[in-house]
Amino acid sequence: MTPERTDTVIVGGGQAGIATSEHLGAAGIDHIVLERARIAESWRSARWDSLVANGPAWHDRFPNREFAGFDPDSFVGKDAVADYLAAYAAQVAAPIREGVEVTRAEPLSGRMGFRIETSQGPLEARNLVVATGAFQVPVIPAIAPDDPGLVQIHSSAYRNPDQLPDGAVLVVGAGSSGVQIADELNAAGRRVFLSVGAHERPPRRYRGRDFVWWLGVLGMWDEEEQTAGRAHVTIAVSGAHGGETVDFRALAGQGITLVGGTEAFERGTVRFRDDLGANIAAGDASLIAMMDAADAYVERMGLDLPEEPDVRQMLPDPPCMRDPIRTLDLKAEGITSILWATGFRNDYSWLRADVIDADGRPVHQRGVTREPGLYFVGLPWLTRRGSAFIWGVWHDARHIVDHIQTQRKYLAYRGMATGKEG
Repeated sequence: MTPERTDTVIVGGGQAGIATSEHLGAAGIDHIVLERARIAESWRSARWDSLVANGPAWHDRFPNREFAGFDPDSFVGKDAVADYLAAYAAQVAAPIREGVEVTRAEPLSGRMGFRIETSQGPLEARNLVVATGAFQVPVIPAIAPDDPGLVQIHSSAYRNPDQLPDGAVLVVGAGSSGVQIADELNAAGRRVFLSVGAHERPPRRYRGRDFVWWLGVLGMWDEEEQTAGRAHVTIAVSGAHGGETVDFRALAGQGITLVGGTEAFERGTVRFRDDLGANIAAGDASLIAMMDAADAYVERMGLDLPEEPDVRQMLPDPPCMRDPIRTLDLKAEGITSILWATGFRNDYSWLRADVIDADGRPVHQRGVTREPGLYFVGLPWLTRRGSAFIWGVWHDARHIVDHIQTQRKYLAYRGMATGKEG
């Protein structure tokens, strides 16, 4: 079959693919966006029912479109986010082909460009932009017990409390997803054990400003990753209930039993690491550090923002922190299900190019790979801390398209003049 040809193929029709398409379109570069399902499919079918965005509507959006009908300080529900992305794709006339799965992509031999095999036939393109995002394959650790009597699901498969069988639930992972799901299950009357690992815990709001505002004025959104592993630090922040600071001690006061990081399962018993207190203390320290930085900024700039001394006062440690549980007999505690809020891994098995390291991560410099014409957009910390957010990916996509334009100019050069004047 003769392949269809275009200048650039974008794989993925989520926020990264849409943003890249907008900038390519503005530059007049012919391109196609391939989406294996619907636009923003993960927001529609890989999130729980009550999920809301973790950032306020005024901030977590593309620069050229607001969330119509929402208070700027509200936290938009998942379906409205998906509708927003679809509307934005229409606004920028993104040439998205839905229901097209990419099965293989590789550099052409002896000439520039890529061959992309899809469920609807082959394409060839000078450039290939991988915009499949960071949430591709759910990860359930190898320690998961082989117990047919337990229901085990990943947070991406969770929808609501009625989905789980009667009984107590062990939630493993205390980032944004794990905390919000544990809180929802507890409110539904379930007995919940929440396994808390290492995390950062910013204030949802401080001195009348959301933490995304503080990250902006303090220059933290533009931080580049410098410490190994920092890109994978769990952030405990929530847009639920109108947005609130995650407080593990308060969750314990509401009936959730906190435990340390999950270490192993043996013969119906789960063992936890002895790190609960240390993990929560480190989260407290990150909270205080953010507020210290905010206070220093207010003083330096002479801003009239109200002080909030009370938010620095921590609640007393609950019994589950003072006397941490190290082991649990799942049956004796009535635990019938385990919810794994343990993140995702990438899957680039379809990409046949030497740009993936031994851990399955793309090797790139600000989204630009060593393979000419091959780019990544939509990864956490692609260029900065804000890269994984809607507004951040928009700026990253502009950087990638600028690089594509620059390469086009080099390739259009036809050589030095051979004649001499005079």
